[in-house]
Amino acid sequence: MQKSTGYESLVSRRDMLKATTAAAAVTMTGTSLFGKSDSNTSGFIDAHVHVWTPDTSKYPLKSSYSKDDMQPPSFTPEELMAHASPSGVDRIVLIQMSFYGYDNSYMLHVMDANPGRFSGVAVIDPEDKPVATMKALKKKGVRGFRIVAGKQDPNEWLKSKGMRAMWRCAADEDMAMCPLMNPEYIPSVAAMCRKFPETTVVVDHFARIGISGEVKESDLDALCQLADHKKTYVKTSAFYALGKKSPPYTDLGPMIRRCRDAFGADRLMWASDCPYQVQENHTYAASIDLVREKLDFLSDEDRKWMLRGTAEKVFFS
Repeated sequence: MQKSTGYESLVSRRDMLKATTAAAAVTMTGTSLFGKSDSNTSGFIDAHVHVWTPDTSKYPLKSSYSKDDMQPPSFTPEELMAHASPSGVDRIVLIQMSFYGYDNSYMLHVMDANPGRFSGVAVIDPEDKPVATMKALKKKGVRGFRIVAGKQDPNEWLKSKGMRAMWRCAADEDMAMCPLMNPEYIPSVAAMCRKFPETTVVVDHFARIGISGEVKESDLDALCQLADHKKTYVKTSAFYALGKKSPPYTDLGPMIRRCRDAFGADRLMWASDCPYQVQENHTYAASIDLVREKLDFLSDEDRKWMLRGTAEKVFFS
């Protein structure tokens, strides 16, 4: 969850030092972030990560942001993989960072430099030739488009001509619409799912249910009703920000179980939401371990889908 949402804090200096040291070790072993061979992609997939570079000359920030907003000041692919690789993660879905606005250049650069290892979810202006932009970005490896509810009117945020064009294009081009929203926006997404039943939809972070510390049954009921739309998926992610907000995050188990029962594991995908997952007392390993080994109601087949299969189907096929 990005800075503009107000739900993240700084990565601790100690953790970033560890990551920087490990990242240096990664880059010293060769030009690839993933070892000597990029042909073996048998590991897990992290379906939601943000990266950015301190080089704001080459990759300038959106005018409403400054370097002070970049916290941590750097989270490059090398720093990311220092956290991800030890947990067996070898592919990543990158989510365009708000610092860059509609300029997806840095994300596209990372994808281009590591073929097959990174997929991308871009952010575009829905009112500025969205269909042409979506098709052009698809050719560069983008497989989804983030739409942010923010503080817009829940009844209006998806009704513009450009937004409708995006949902139609996503269906035609087999790409995903990826809403970042609070629970009160779920009904408007459900309405769009009814209008565009062939559009793939991937809901970020359980629709942020539990951000207040309480997982409300009414909110969870609304989210699970989206399972009626067969091309709708949910990211089980951002554990650091939901419920008790404390590892090992097992208090989120009942919500994950409800989603598994409603959607099936083949429509759920685990994600870390780094770098925000690697702050204070939170770690990358604690996030993936919740799905990998802490929830006894998940079968081995469930885990295969949530840790790899679903994200592979949606973002890497």
